[in-house]
Amino acid sequence: MSKRYGPVVACDAVDLAVRPGEIHGLLGENGAGKSTLMKILLGLVHRDAGSIRRDGEPVEIDTPQRAADLGLGMVHQHFSLIDPLTVWENVIMGDNGRVDKGAACAQVEQVAQRYGLPIDPMARVDRLSAGERQRVELIKCLRRDPSVLILDEPTSVLTQAESAELFTVLRRVVQAENRAVILISHKLAEIVAATDQVTVLRRGAVVFHGPTAQTTPQLLARQMVGREVSLRAESAALGMLPVERTGDQPAGDRPAGQPADRPAEPATAGSPPVLRLRDITVLLGELRILDALNLDVAPGEIVGLYGVEGNGQATLGDLLSGLLVPDSGTVEIGGEPVDLERAGALHTAGLGIVPEDRHRSGVVLDMTIAENLVMKSLAGVSGTGGVLSRRRIQQIARQRMTEFNIVAPSPDTPVRSLSGGNQQRVVLARELSAGPRVLIAAQPTHGLDVGAIEDMYVRLRQAAAEGVAVLLISTELEEVMALSDRVAVISSGRIVGVLDPAEATAERLGMLVGGVSH
Repeated sequence: MSKRYGPVVACDAVDLAVRPGEIHGLLGENGAGKSTLMKILLGLVHRDAGSIRRDGEPVEIDTPQRAADLGLGMVHQHFSLIDPLTVWENVIMGDNGRVDKGAACAQVEQVAQRYGLPIDPMARVDRLSAGERQRVELIKCLRRDPSVLILDEPTSVLTQAESAELFTVLRRVVQAENRAVILISHKLAEIVAATDQVTVLRRGAVVFHGPTAQTTPQLLARQMVGREVSLRAESAALGMLPVERTGDQPAGDRPAGQPADRPAEPATAGSPPVLRLRDITVLLGELRILDALNLDVAPGEIVGLYGVEGNGQATLGDLLSGLLVPDSGTVEIGGEPVDLERAGALHTAGLGIVPEDRHRSGVVLDMTIAENLVMKSLAGVSGTGGVLSRRRIQQIARQRMTEFNIVAPSPDTPVRSLSGGNQQRVVLARELSAGPRVLIAAQPTHGLDVGAIEDMYVRLRQAAAEGVAVLLISTELEEVMALSDRVAVISSGRIVGVLDPAEATAERLGMLVGGVSH
């Protein structure tokens, strides 16, 4: 299979064979060609060369309907749901014939129970967390009973327990019903644990294929990026290796008496907090999404906010993005309260944010890289009379693309065409280049490959080292423990505990997440 976009070779003579009764892992960095290959299989993109065979017979897949008729179904990484509609309405979208609400709700509940994906069929999608929306996408596809199921980063917004349950069910279904599954993932341990065969793409070409049992995460990482990679980022996200934030620090450089497995103290330990959240309350009817939440972050400190999906993290992220105003409570930056009713007030006060859903509130997909990079600082690229200077915009964009390793043909490339990792780099470049006093990083590594995760961790640590107050919002326990100077636990919209890393054992955090504070 081959596909070009001008000078860019997205797929370079790719061979892929997937058999019934097996889970086939497709691994590669962001931009390696995985999504293009799957879009060809689904009739969303037409190939330039190559052939497709289904059960040994040559077929043409020129439309998504043709792919569905051949039994191919895909759960995309980025949601394709209609927010104002309910779960059951989204699930039956595209069905023919008369709509039976009761039957549809029953089908949703049946599929949800069978695959371990609990969801309320009557819930409105715009009130669901990211993890709950992913469940709807999975149910929507599985309900159509595809014989070839393609899962694109299905666990990127699921907890580890939810991920383990999903793969247990998938394995049972594959073996019992003789389906074929293509699992696209950047998580090396996930690929090793869940798949039978694995194919690795790099720069559009197959560089490795073989039985998963004969591979290791280290081997796959090397094949994926073409070099030796520190697995610290990947292992921290998946619990593969012990977490040691100061592992790269020579023993002689540690302060006397500081054990090797303890993170360094914040650069400005004891300083007044630069970010202060006081009694933040957000109501949805009578439901308290955030309930008198209090949290401080000092300059030079990374505070990890950990909790199970759906406990108010997404709402807090929206509030700190300026997308909603709390019913009560205050946000202070540098000791000054921020007027949350005023658009742009948080940015003006010195807050930058990497949002949980970059497509929804991090970038404008149909604008260029250059436009996305400067959209928050137009004063710096304006000429006489407020007219934007294209020369200055291009100059700044090229500088930031180089500094943050944003890979694209030019600054005029639409952000929509970038890989997930490069889109996230655009967001991070824009936010950090503004010189923030506070940086909010909400689920910053969701959907990123091992190289991009490694880069994100380095950037966050560097920001803290330069005196930025960093609030890391994540459902990945080991990620929080790897990066954080303190770990705050959120449950039912409240901070139920703040721990030093030495205290933040899995057992202790699990009890706090469950609402047990003593």
